[in-house]
Amino acid sequence: MRLITDVADIKPLVSNLLQPAVLERDIETQKAEVIFESPCSDSPPEKGTPLEDEPYLIILDKTCGEVGETFTIEGGNFWPSSRGQIWWLNMAGEMKRRIRQEGEYLTFQTDEKGRIPPLTIVAPEAFGEARGKGPQRSRVQALLKREVGTIHPSHTFFLVAEKMMETIFLALMATTVAIVFAIPVSFLAARNLMGGTPITMGFYYLTRTILNILRSIEPLIMAIVFVVWVGLGPFAGVLALAVHSVAALGKLYSEAVESIDPGPIEAITATGANRLQTIVYAVIPQIVPPYVAFTVYRWDINVRMSTIIGFVGGGGIGYLLQQWIRLLMYREAGAAVWAIAIVVWALDYASAIVREKIV
Repeated sequence: MRLITDVADIKPLVSNLLQPAVLERDIETQKAEVIFESPCSDSPPEKGTPLEDEPYLIILDKTCGEVGETFTIEGGNFWPSSRGQIWWLNMAGEMKRRIRQEGEYLTFQTDEKGRIPPLTIVAPEAFGEARGKGPQRSRVQALLKREVGTIHPSHTFFLVAEKMMETIFLALMATTVAIVFAIPVSFLAARNLMGGTPITMGFYYLTRTILNILRSIEPLIMAIVFVVWVGLGPFAGVLALAVHSVAALGKLYSEAVESIDPGPIEAITATGANRLQTIVYAVIPQIVPPYVAFTVYRWDINVRMSTIIGFVGGGGIGYLLQQWIRLLMYREAGAAVWAIAIVVWALDYASAIVREKIV
C-alpha cells in the first residue's frame, strides 16, 4: 500500500536525479550583516547604519537579548524583487548556519526598490563551545544569489569525468592483473588437459575448489577486507576486483578449454609431443577468440562492480556517489548516475561488437 500512497515522497529525489548538475552559470552574490549579542553585556553592539550605494542591514529594536527572544531587522540597496536567505555566523566567520523558524528556513523577498521589509528573527543559540560562556556576539547575514553569464560545464562535471576515468582504469587494471593469473590457472582447471593421472586430477579438483570459493565471495566483501588491509582508495578496489576476476575468468577460460575440438590434441599427441607442446600448438590457437571475448566482457562487468565497491572506500565514482547521497546532494548524485549509465552502455555495446567479430 505504501508503494502507492508514499509515491509523492520520492518526487524531489527523482526530479533532482533527472536534472544532473553538469551545467551551470556563474553565481553573483549580495550580502550585508549586522551584529547581535546574546545575552546582553554593558556595551551592546550598534544597530547598524543605512548606506546610500551599498547593501545594508540594520536592527530596528534591540541588538542584544537572550536565546529565544525576538528582534527585527530590515535592509536596503539589494537587487529588486529577489529572494534571499538569512544566515547566522560567528564573528570569525568560519562557523555558520541558516536560521530556521517554525521548522522552515527563514527567507525574505526584496521589494521593487531592493528593500528588505521588517523581518522578525528569533535569536538562536551560540556556536559550539561558546554556549553558556557569557555574552557572545554573532553576525546576522542577509544573502542574495543570482546566476550571471553564459552556461558552462560545472565543477561537478569535471569531478565526475575525472572519477569516471579512474573507475574505468581501475576496472582495466583489475582485469589485466586477473588475466595474468587466470590464463595459467585455467589450464589447471580444465579436465581434458589434467585427466590421465591421479596427481593431475588432484591439481584439477584443488584448482576448481579454490576458484569456486573465491567466486562465492562478493567483490563488495573483498573490497571491505582490502580497504582495512591497504587503506582507502583505488588500490583496494583493484585488488578486490582482481581476486574475484581471477576466479571468474579462470572458470570461463577453463570451460573454453574443455569445449575445444579434441582432434588437434590427438594429432599433436600422436607425434610424441609433451603436455606443454600440446597446449601451445593444439589448445592455444583454439582458445584465443573466446578468451578475448570473455576478457572484454569481464572488463565491462568490472566497471559496473567498481561503482559498488566505491561505496565501501574502494575508489572510483562510487565513493563520490556515496558522499553526495549522504549529503543529500541529489543533483550531483544524478550527474554520477548518468555518467555510470552512459559508460556502462558504451562498454556493453563495444564488448558486444568485439564478441561478435571474434567468436
